Parts: sequence; C-alpha cells; structure tokens
Amino acid sequence: MTRVLVPLAQGCEELEAVTIIDLLRRAGIEVITAGLDAAPVQASRGTVLVPDTTLDAVVGEDFDMVALPGGLPGASNLNADERLHRLLARHAEQGRWCAAVCAAPLVLADAGLLEGRTATSFPGALDTDRHPGIRLSEEPVVTDGKVVTSRGPGTAMDFALHLIELLAGRAERDTVESKLMRPH
Repeated sequence: MTRVLVPLAQGCEELEAVTIIDLLRRAGIEVITAGLDAAPVQASRGTVLVPDTTLDAVVGEDFDMVALPGGLPGASNLNADERLHRLLARHAEQGRWCAAVCAAPLVLADAGLLEGRTATSFPGALDTDRHPGIRLSEEPVVTDGKVVTSRGPGTAMDFALHLIELLAGRAERDTVESKLMRPH
C-alpha cells in the first residue's frame, strides 16, 4: 500500500492538514500523521489534532511521499526540526515524493530540495533573495521533478487531488473528486 507521512506541528493550518489527510485516505492511501512530539497539535485556528504517532517513531521509515501542511507558526515549527530536514533529504535522494503547501515550501527550500526548481507558495513564504535558485510560480499547484508545492488553504483540495493522481493515478483522482461535488 502507498504510504504518506504528514508531519503535524503546533500552529499548522488545519484546513490544509485535514484536506491532505482526508482526501488521500479516501483514495485508499495509508496516511500516517506524526507530531513533532507526543502532544496533541493545536492548529492555527484552534482546532486540536491528535497525530497517529510521533516523528521520532517513524523518522527512520520510508514513505512514498512526505506531505507538509503549512500555516504559521506551523511551517516555522516544521522548519526548525532537523529530524524533518534529514528525512526530507533522504527521501529526495531516494527519488521519493516531497510535497508542501502554503508556507511549508520554505521547509523544502531550507532542506535544499527546491534549488534549481520551479515552486509556488503562499505569497512571501519563499524569498528568492534567500534562495536565489528557486523559480517562483503563481500557479495553484506546481510539480518539478519529485517535488510538489502549492499556494495555501484555497488550493488545498487541488493540491491533495494532485497528490492522489501522482500516487494512485488519474482514475483514482477522478473517482475521489467525483464524490466531492466540486463544480467543473
């Protein structure tokens, strides 16, 4: 079964986190949520999320994808975690997918995964002065190599559906999307 790790940090954007988790699970993808510690995660709007496990418990495992929700201070908390940087670097070296939305593409940039790539993020989250090797896009979802980035809460559903397509194929994405009653 395809496995995706979704690290959850205090102050994450709950709409992004829950959308990624929910839609990927609808597609039959095994999603493992991991807190940076054992505490429940209070998201940016006060929603409390209870991760499946801790990052320490899964940091040595391989996943088909690591998908980072954004939000502040959630993305900053993810970015401050060296365990996550090492996990992302290892997955990138192994040719596995790494994905981030909103402010979380900064985590990918600081882990060295966006150098020479086109990426998008919440406006201002990626600074080309700090990371001059990134080509910024305003597209809602950008894939460059095995790295996927997206803009924010408003693009979270497009982002998650795109991740499904990458991991499980267009037919599975279409099946999940058809049940969401999205306008075409």
